[in-house]
Amino acid sequence: MTTDFVAQGSEGGGAAISEIIILTAVGAVVAAVLVWIGWMHRQHKITWLASLGDWSARRFKRPAWVALPIALFVASIICALFGFIWDVSLHIGNGRDNGALANPAHYFILIGLFGIFVAGSLAVVLPLNGERPGPAAVRITDDWYAPVGGVVMAGCGFYALLGFPLDDMWHRIFGQDVTLWGPTHLMMIGGAGFSTLAAAYLEIEGKRVAGPDAPRDGVGLKFIQYLAFAGVLVGASVYQIEFDFGVPQFRQVFQPMLIAAAAGLALVAARIFLGRGAALIAAVIAIGLRGIVAFLVAPVLDAPVNWFALYLGPALVVEILALTPLLKRPVLFGAISGLGIGTIGLWLESLWINAVYAYPWPTSIWPEGLAMAVPVAVMTGACGGMLGMVLTGQRLPRRAIGVGIVALTVLVIGGAAANGLRYDVPQDATVTATLTDAPPVNGQRHVTADVRFNPPNVISDNPNWISILGWQGRLENERGQFIDHLEKVGPGHYVSTKPMPVAGEWKTLLRVHDGRTLAAVPIYLAGDPGIGAQEVPADPQFQRPIVSEITILQRERSPDIPQSLWLVGCLIVLVCTLAMIAGISWGGGRINNSEPSGSETKLEPSAQA
Repeated sequence: MTTDFVAQGSEGGGAAISEIIILTAVGAVVAAVLVWIGWMHRQHKITWLASLGDWSARRFKRPAWVALPIALFVASIICALFGFIWDVSLHIGNGRDNGALANPAHYFILIGLFGIFVAGSLAVVLPLNGERPGPAAVRITDDWYAPVGGVVMAGCGFYALLGFPLDDMWHRIFGQDVTLWGPTHLMMIGGAGFSTLAAAYLEIEGKRVAGPDAPRDGVGLKFIQYLAFAGVLVGASVYQIEFDFGVPQFRQVFQPMLIAAAAGLALVAARIFLGRGAALIAAVIAIGLRGIVAFLVAPVLDAPVNWFALYLGPALVVEILALTPLLKRPVLFGAISGLGIGTIGLWLESLWINAVYAYPWPTSIWPEGLAMAVPVAVMTGACGGMLGMVLTGQRLPRRAIGVGIVALTVLVIGGAAANGLRYDVPQDATVTATLTDAPPVNGQRHVTADVRFNPPNVISDNPNWISILGWQGRLENERGQFIDHLEKVGPGHYVSTKPMPVAGEWKTLLRVHDGRTLAAVPIYLAGDPGIGAQEVPADPQFQRPIVSEITILQRERSPDIPQSLWLVGCLIVLVCTLAMIAGISWGGGRINNSEPSGSETKLEPSAQA
């Protein structure tokens, strides 16, 4: 039986030229119109944009260059979030797209990301007549100053949008990598996720310009501030989506690390900036956002179900530690909170994950999981502390220390990720399976399986999972997704607990994750003429080798591309990502450096509450 499951044909590459032309033309026209509007506004030849900004300013009690862009940003980021999660569900249920314009979720993603860029650009364009939007404002011309938050937001939006053409180029060279963690996919996710920090910058710049005599923030504006940090939490959580949908393509130790990283950054900053209870409130609002989107995607649109981390345990840890004197030392408070998040917080979160997720955490995950999660949580917590200092007007540590913390955080995350990406495939190991027909479902063949590993000791006593995954079976067939955890009946001997689909468009495989082992065996793979892949039939009895899981889950990838070319592509994306992180760090430092020199020990009342 051949083990070459990765194939390449006429499909599975980039978008059709006709679609590229259409998207380019539409983008050019929209961009030209927006540039024209901005120019007309700057030349005082139109007044409606300024009037709309003034109306927003009165409603939100912030300058126009904050109020209107933030309103557009909130709508855009929610639009992008919905489109992204819907897009992932469609890929899980249906497989690859028939074209860039054939997937309705792509429109929401594109509009949302473009909206983020426009919101940042709007904040840059709106100030007129030499108005300086805060002491940290960036000078563009002699009488044109832009808020730092607007510049950073536009940069994040541009970075995310850049992922679209690069993604098409990537697919043309390497084939479609049907995974969330494709490098260009991470650009789109990262740009959108980190733009939430830019929104926080913009809000604090506007608040300081309004001055101490400005009207007190109402309930609605306070909710927007909590929503901002819920957005930071959700944005940093999007990297976990494959785990949320039950189709993780990388080792399980990544999941606790990603949860701890998001919690350390968002919840620590929220507590420092917004005061008592803010970490819990931000977590609850994030639950509401993800819950609404999950409801729309699964019950309403009948796509695969996605769960999500609650972050209530980590938030509780942050709130308890904030009752101690540690709060007066934000960076230390963030680091200690990260330690608590990466230990007690993760244990509390595991209670939820083990109750509802498709793949609960076995006890065997904890040693390596903690070794990855704790250092990452400590460092992101320290960064969250510095973010809180920027937003509350406290002087950051001297430049070398601040830059060092950010750089060390990047290195720690990179080291943890490099460890998580390491996996093994058993050599000279096979699986012998006996399939027994069960009653068909929707006219499609279903079977139960009796599986024996050869040799039996290739599987430990406590693997992460031995499961059956069926996916891309089309939404009309059980939402296109099937998961069954096999029952152990003897050494290396497992049986299925429910019938699995082995017909139609389904791709059904036996998944093996045991510590560093991440492998699979195909049970049934539908033929795919578009990429030149033949059907792998579900024979009543077969013996097949255990292979790398990625060769089955990512059949569309081009198998003959040199690794050196793939490395070059990844390095280009890495450079772009580091530039974005540097830009966000520059923005926080510039805002902080504009504070009066006597603010080293200053704490806002909200941070002491």
